[in-house]
Amino acid sequence: MLEAMVFLVPRQLRMTGMTGDVPYYGGRMTPAQAYAASHRTQPPPPPPPPPTAPPAPRRDPVEALDELLESGHLTQEEYDDLRARVERS
Repeated sequence: MLEAMVFLVPRQLRMTGMTGDVPYYGGRMTPAQAYAASHRTQPPPPPPPPPTAPPAPRRDPVEALDELLESGHLTQEEYDDLRARVERS
């Protein structure tokens, strides 16, 4: 004898008569949850975008290379190579 099998999906379990317009799944929602779901509030507006700072003024690349050479971060050979690249562009 074949027995009929019934598969219930959430859409079939939804009963709007008991909790208003809120889905009710066989007593799984507490009264507080049902009230909160049926009395939804508007989400707060998104915060305004942060003010954008003006872009920093562009430095002269030759001055930056001079500072790196004086501070010892570049050797004279590296400085000459980079200075030639800057002058070409």
